[in-house]
Amino acid sequence: MKVSARRLDDARQGDWEAFVDTCAQATFFHRAGWRTVLEKAYGHATYYLYAERDGRISGVLPLGHIRSRLFGNALISTPFCVYGGVAADDESSARALEDAACDLARELRVDHLELRNREPRNPDWLGKDLYVTFRKTIDPDPERNLLAVPRKQRAMIRKGIKSGLRSSIDDDTDAFYAIYADSVHRLGTPVFPRRYFRLLKDTFGVACEITRVTAPDGRDVSAVLSFRFRDEILPYYGGGLQAARQLAGYDFLYWEVMRRACERGCRVFDYGRSKRGTGSLSFKKNWGFEPEPLHYRFQLVRASSVPDVNPLNPKYRLFIDAWKRMPLWLANALGPMIARDLG
Repeated sequence: MKVSARRLDDARQGDWEAFVDTCAQATFFHRAGWRTVLEKAYGHATYYLYAERDGRISGVLPLGHIRSRLFGNALISTPFCVYGGVAADDESSARALEDAACDLARELRVDHLELRNREPRNPDWLGKDLYVTFRKTIDPDPERNLLAVPRKQRAMIRKGIKSGLRSSIDDDTDAFYAIYADSVHRLGTPVFPRRYFRLLKDTFGVACEITRVTAPDGRDVSAVLSFRFRDEILPYYGGGLQAARQLAGYDFLYWEVMRRACERGCRVFDYGRSKRGTGSLSFKKNWGFEPEPLHYRFQLVRASSVPDVNPLNPKYRLFIDAWKRMPLWLANALGPMIARDLG
């Protein structure tokens, strides 16, 4: 039967969620709740397209429109998310959605359309070979998972344990934000607004959780906000204070996320996206994870080349160095105004 592409409204949100929950290609970042987060946290317009056949959803394509004087005008699937693109039951549904997205990109007169595919698609589109992801099946037994970690990295986890570090799960987005904001400031990165993390927690509920690590004296050391999707755990926004490196606070943090996840029935640990040639990539490889390429694809509309908005671009180096020297209070005040457009 004929496939039609339509834009999601509130009446079909439950059908969208049900499709995402069962579609093999779907990820946490295809969930309809991101529409709420993008609109309320940042004021970005969203275009959540679904393919319909005989009244039934057969594919979804979440899109966010970011218009920025600094970083350009883009239609992205999905902003602030590492995965996106089409999730569909069949190729005709996928094609209908991609054609509708291209039509929308031209209608909106954006610079480019970007689909953040996890699997290969659109080989004739322009691509960017910058990002990889790390995903691995974990065992139901925490001890087997620990033994599967290479020896040097396992020693760092044990160092954190011997340091007397403790982890807890809580809903305190403000405590998390203090740790995260301090961490990204030292990296020279503008911080997201506080309301963004509150909205993530309010929107996704128990599927969004915070793991916080404290020292024996009760001081915060590190924290990460993770997403749960089906049988997967995705530690996503993480950071640590100055003491974290000395106490192996990062190593202990991610081990605790893995340990707790496998005990609750998760079978896939998704370490998330990293740029090639970075310390983040090396850290994840040290855990025994192998990088998998991400297949980001672009259709240029008004732009003449694929965008290069990332910290490795030399033109941002002076900005990053200046941001690191900025007082934390000022960085926290100014950062959200910039980060809202970094999608």
